[in-house]
Amino acid sequence: MHRIAVFAAELFVATALLVSSPAEAEVRVRYAPALGLTDAGNNISPNLSFRGTLTELSQTFRSLGQLYLSAGERLDVTVLDINVAGIQPLGGGVIGGPRIVTSATPPRIKVAYALYRGGAPVAHGVDDITDLNFLYTQNPKFSSGPLYYERRILRDWFEERFRYRHGLGRVAGQ
Repeated sequence: MHRIAVFAAELFVATALLVSSPAEAEVRVRYAPALGLTDAGNNISPNLSFRGTLTELSQTFRSLGQLYLSAGERLDVTVLDINVAGIQPLGGGVIGGPRIVTSATPPRIKVAYALYRGGAPVAHGVDDITDLNFLYTQNPKFSSGPLYYERRILRDWFEERFRYRHGLGRVAGQ
Protein backbone atom coordinates (compact mmCIF):
# COMPACT_ATOMS: atom_id res chain seq x y z
CA MET A 1 0.00 0.00 0.00
CA HIS A 2 2.87 2.34 0.85
CA ARG A 3 4.37 1.75 -2.61
CA ILE A 4 1.13 2.81 -4.26
CA ALA A 5 1.04 6.05 -2.25
CA VAL A 6 4.68 6.81 -3.13
CA PHE A 7 4.00 6.03 -6.80
CA ALA A 8 0.91 8.27 -6.77
CA ALA A 9 2.91 11.11 -5.18
CA GLU A 10 5.70 10.73 -7.75
CA LEU A 11 3.15 10.65 -10.57
CA PHE A 12 1.51 13.82 -9.21
CA VAL A 13 4.86 15.64 -9.03
CA ALA A 14 5.84 14.51 -12.55
CA THR A 15 2.47 15.64 -13.94
CA ALA A 16 2.77 19.00 -12.17
CA LEU A 17 6.22 19.50 -13.65
CA LEU A 18 4.95 18.71 -17.15
CA VAL A 19 2.02 21.08 -16.80
CA SER A 20 4.12 23.88 -15.31
CA SER A 21 6.89 23.67 -17.95
CA PRO A 22 5.34 24.72 -21.22
CA ALA A 23 6.93 23.77 -24.51
CA GLU A 24 9.71 26.04 -25.69
CA ALA A 25 9.36 28.26 -28.69
CA GLU A 26 10.49 26.68 -31.95
CA VAL A 27 12.33 28.34 -34.82
CA ARG A 28 12.66 26.59 -38.16
CA VAL A 29 15.21 28.07 -40.53
CA ARG A 30 15.52 27.35 -44.24
CA TYR A 31 17.72 28.93 -46.88
CA ALA A 32 17.00 29.85 -50.47
CA PRO A 33 19.09 28.00 -53.04
CA ALA A 34 22.80 28.84 -52.72
CA LEU A 35 22.76 30.86 -55.93
CA GLY A 36 20.35 33.30 -54.30
CA LEU A 37 22.61 34.07 -51.36
CA THR A 38 24.78 37.08 -52.21
CA ASP A 39 27.85 36.26 -50.16
CA ALA A 40 27.13 33.85 -47.33
CA GLY A 41 30.44 32.06 -47.87
CA ASN A 42 32.35 35.26 -48.33
CA ASN A 43 32.41 36.65 -44.83
CA ILE A 44 34.50 38.49 -42.29
CA SER A 45 35.74 35.42 -40.47
CA PRO A 46 38.59 33.58 -42.17
CA ASN A 47 37.58 30.39 -40.34
CA LEU A 48 33.91 30.41 -41.32
CA SER A 49 32.87 28.67 -44.53
CA PHE A 50 29.58 28.90 -46.42
CA ARG A 51 28.18 26.07 -44.31
CA GLY A 52 29.61 27.69 -41.18
CA THR A 53 27.88 30.97 -42.01
CA LEU A 54 24.51 29.23 -42.39
CA THR A 55 25.04 27.23 -39.19
CA GLU A 56 25.95 30.38 -37.25
CA LEU A 57 22.90 32.23 -38.56
CA SER A 58 20.61 29.27 -37.81
CA GLN A 59 21.89 29.14 -34.22
CA THR A 60 21.37 32.88 -33.91
CA PHE A 61 17.75 32.63 -35.12
CA ARG A 62 17.05 29.79 -32.68
CA SER A 63 18.61 31.43 -29.64
CA LEU A 64 16.82 34.72 -30.36
CA GLY A 65 13.58 32.77 -30.76
CA GLN A 66 13.99 31.48 -27.21
CA LEU A 67 14.40 35.05 -25.97
CA TYR A 68 11.65 36.78 -27.91
CA LEU A 69 8.98 34.18 -28.65
CA SER A 70 6.48 32.77 -26.20
CA ALA A 71 6.41 29.12 -25.25
CA GLY A 72 4.49 27.08 -27.80
CA GLU A 73 5.02 29.57 -30.64
CA ARG A 74 6.73 28.54 -33.85
CA LEU A 75 8.57 30.84 -36.22
CA ASP A 76 9.30 29.62 -39.74
CA VAL A 77 12.04 31.68 -41.40
CA THR A 78 13.26 31.38 -44.97
CA VAL A 79 16.46 33.32 -45.56
CA LEU A 80 16.16 34.69 -49.09
CA ASP A 81 19.47 36.54 -49.25
CA ILE A 82 22.51 37.27 -47.11
CA ASN A 83 24.89 40.13 -47.71
CA VAL A 84 27.38 40.27 -44.86
CA ALA A 85 28.97 43.52 -43.76
CA GLY A 86 31.92 44.71 -45.79
CA ILE A 87 33.46 43.76 -49.11
CA GLN A 88 36.43 41.70 -50.11
CA PRO A 89 39.42 43.60 -51.51
CA LEU A 90 39.49 43.63 -55.30
CA GLY A 91 41.80 41.19 -56.99
CA GLY A 92 43.06 39.38 -53.94
CA GLY A 93 40.14 38.23 -51.91
CA VAL A 94 39.96 34.63 -50.86
CA ILE A 95 36.56 33.26 -49.93
CA GLY A 96 36.37 33.63 -46.19
CA GLY A 97 39.28 36.06 -46.20
CA PRO A 98 39.38 39.51 -44.63
CA ARG A 99 36.75 42.08 -45.55
CA ILE A 100 36.84 45.86 -45.64
CA VAL A 101 33.93 47.14 -43.56
CA THR A 102 32.74 50.70 -44.18
CA SER A 103 29.50 52.56 -43.64
CA ALA A 104 28.74 51.99 -47.33
CA THR A 105 28.72 48.19 -46.88
CA PRO A 106 26.09 47.39 -44.23
CA PRO A 107 24.95 43.86 -43.47
CA ARG A 108 21.62 42.84 -45.02
CA ILE A 109 19.57 39.71 -44.54
CA LYS A 110 16.30 39.29 -46.43
CA VAL A 111 13.82 36.89 -44.82
CA ALA A 112 10.30 35.59 -45.32
CA TYR A 113 8.72 34.61 -42.02
CA ALA A 114 5.54 33.16 -40.55
CA LEU A 115 4.69 33.09 -36.85
CA TYR A 116 2.34 30.39 -35.54
CA ARG A 117 0.60 30.23 -32.19
CA GLY A 118 -1.20 27.03 -31.34
CA GLY A 119 -0.64 25.88 -34.93
CA ALA A 120 -2.53 28.86 -36.37
CA PRO A 121 -0.73 31.60 -38.33
CA VAL A 122 -0.73 34.94 -36.52
CA ALA A 123 1.80 36.96 -38.53
CA HIS A 124 3.81 36.70 -41.72
CA GLY A 125 5.82 38.89 -44.01
CA VAL A 126 9.00 39.54 -45.92
CA ASP A 127 11.58 41.82 -44.33
CA ASP A 128 14.84 43.27 -45.55
CA ILE A 129 16.83 43.40 -42.32
CA THR A 130 19.62 45.97 -42.30
CA ASP A 131 21.03 48.89 -40.36
CA LEU A 132 22.57 51.63 -42.47
CA ASN A 133 24.09 53.14 -39.32
CA PHE A 134 25.58 49.84 -38.15
CA LEU A 135 29.06 51.26 -37.58
CA TYR A 136 27.68 53.98 -35.32
CA THR A 137 25.29 51.81 -33.30
CA GLN A 138 27.53 48.78 -32.77
CA ASN A 139 30.96 48.33 -31.33
CA PRO A 140 32.79 45.25 -32.65
CA LYS A 141 35.53 45.90 -30.10
CA PHE A 142 33.20 44.33 -27.53
CA SER A 143 31.91 41.57 -29.79
CA SER A 144 32.67 37.90 -29.70
CA GLY A 145 32.46 35.35 -32.44
CA PRO A 146 31.89 35.60 -36.16
CA LEU A 147 29.15 37.54 -37.94
CA TYR A 148 28.90 40.16 -35.23
CA TYR A 149 27.09 42.76 -37.34
CA GLU A 150 24.69 40.17 -38.77
CA ARG A 151 23.81 38.79 -35.33
CA ARG A 152 23.21 42.33 -34.12
CA ILE A 153 20.75 43.24 -36.87
CA LEU A 154 18.91 39.94 -36.29
CA ARG A 155 18.64 40.75 -32.59
CA ASP A 156 17.26 44.18 -33.44
CA TRP A 157 14.77 42.59 -35.86
CA PHE A 158 13.55 40.10 -33.26
CA GLU A 159 13.18 42.88 -30.73
CA GLU A 160 11.17 45.02 -33.16
CA ARG A 161 9.01 42.20 -34.51
CA PHE A 162 8.43 40.06 -31.43
CA ARG A 163 8.98 42.22 -28.36
CA TYR A 164 5.38 41.77 -27.21
CA ARG A 165 6.55 38.68 -25.29
CA HIS A 166 8.11 41.09 -22.82
CA GLY A 167 5.02 43.30 -22.79
CA LEU A 168 6.91 46.11 -24.51
CA GLY A 169 5.03 46.62 -27.70
CA ARG A 170 2.75 45.44 -30.43
CA VAL A 171 2.11 41.90 -31.56
CA ALA A 172 3.95 41.00 -34.76
CA GLY A 173 1.86 41.55 -37.86
CA GLN A 174 -0.53 44.06 -36.26
